[in-house]
Amino acid sequence: MGQRTGSVIENALDYGDALPDGGALIGLDLGTKTIGVATCDAGWRYATAGKTIPRSKFAKDSAKLRAIVEERAIVGVVIGLPRNMDGSEGPRAQASRAYARNLAETFALPVLLWDERWSTSSAEAAMIGQDMSRAKRAERIDSHAAAIILQGVIDALAGGGL
Repeated sequence: MGQRTGSVIENALDYGDALPDGGALIGLDLGTKTIGVATCDAGWRYATAGKTIPRSKFAKDSAKLRAIVEERAIVGVVIGLPRNMDGSEGPRAQASRAYARNLAETFALPVLLWDERWSTSSAEAAMIGQDMSRAKRAERIDSHAAAIILQGVIDALAGGGL
């Protein structure tokens, strides 16, 4: 395993260096009320939308996430970093950074912060393209956004661009 275990990383190349060769990853889209969860296969080929977890105190959130991490033998975490369209960061980005630090410490896994500026709108467009009802979209948007975030990372890890 790489030497950055338990650290927060902001570059896909450094993140790749901190990961073992292969192993499932988990992607998170942190909302104010929910956490969208996605996972990928051990070969880092495709991300799949998973659960949407209601937000609570960190201890409760991390217990629910730990169950997924252990069940799927997760080796790394990806968290969407909500930047403003001009690239600046506001309060939500700072909250995501704090959450990433807490998860890195709690799980002793490398955590990558990944720009998520277009993830929710991309997820919404994809679900509309699948003719998904408005109610189902509202229920699943965060986990689909997490899958888009995670897919961007695994594409970057595979050499598809950083």
